[in-house]
Amino acid sequence: MASRKEGTGSTATSSSSAGGAVGKGKGKGGSGDSAVKQVQIDGLVVLKIIKHYQEEGQGTEVVQGVLLGLVVEDRLEITNCFPFPQHTEDDADFDEVQYQMEMMRSLRHVNIDHLHVGWYQSTYYGSFVTRALLDSQFSYQHAIEESVVLIYDPIKTAQGSLSLKAYRLTPKLMEVCKEKDFSPEALKRASITFEHMFEEVPIVIKNSHLINVLMWELEKKSAVADKHELLSLASSNHLGKNLQLLMDRVDEMSQDIIKYNTYMRNTSKQQQQKHQYQQRRQQENMQRQSRGEPPLPEEDLSKLFKPHQAPARMDSLLIAGQINTYCQNIKEFTAQNLGKLFMAQALQEYNN
Repeated sequence: MASRKEGTGSTATSSSSAGGAVGKGKGKGGSGDSAVKQVQIDGLVVLKIIKHYQEEGQGTEVVQGVLLGLVVEDRLEITNCFPFPQHTEDDADFDEVQYQMEMMRSLRHVNIDHLHVGWYQSTYYGSFVTRALLDSQFSYQHAIEESVVLIYDPIKTAQGSLSLKAYRLTPKLMEVCKEKDFSPEALKRASITFEHMFEEVPIVIKNSHLINVLMWELEKKSAVADKHELLSLASSNHLGKNLQLLMDRVDEMSQDIIKYNTYMRNTSKQQQQKHQYQQRRQQENMQRQSRGEPPLPEEDLSKLFKPHQAPARMDSLLIAGQINTYCQNIKEFTAQNLGKLFMAQALQEYNN
């Protein structure tokens, strides 16, 4: 991965995600310090992502694209991006890899940063913790160590606050994905829980001095917006939709738990049958020995009692991670509403 020296003449704006703890890992999923500790995004990239969703995203439809940039020490600088084109099943001859290579080759010809540093994806009410995202990020991070995935939530952004977060797979999960063993025993050995699957990297949005001056001029010329609507006590459907999605994931978790409990019962029952068979076999051999007959030949118990296939637990971890995301969204939303209710109560008592 190429890198460049940090330039001057630009200022950092407020961070859009204060970022959870960055995990520790070095190399492609190894141990040590994390390869990326901060993601710096140009404001133009953020506008391109938002514009991409506004033009092609509809409802639950997800839009995706490629992130381009450079690595400066432990900071990933995202300086450009381009979207994946929307294509239907009729476009069977469309090659996404060839499209990406042609786009990066064209950007290189016009002297624009063309190095692949990750990808972005929109989300619907925070529903991004899926197997598809896990597999895609693993492929990116395995090939390009510093890769990140940017998650843009247009619904939360429409509430008045930009929702853009950067995630990477933790080193432990990278090792598990390399082994491709998602059995309960493998996940237990790796100490993998839903809290240790993704690591959030802090984001800083950066603009040049000229852009900051332009924004200052536009702010002076723009009309003052009515901000009293932020104090409205009416609750939107945001909370209800999150609760509905949360209940759906809880139902999925319940079904998955039932499957695992069934596997555990069948395994326990098989162990009892195997133990009873061994005891009967031992008694028969003792009787044959007392009669002076040779013991019965030993049999392969694995053929008589074929072990049950353990259910993969990765889907359960992803569901648990998605439930945790919904709970965090509900917590943020209810905290804001409760604050407004307490404020309204205080104002009413003051007026009375």
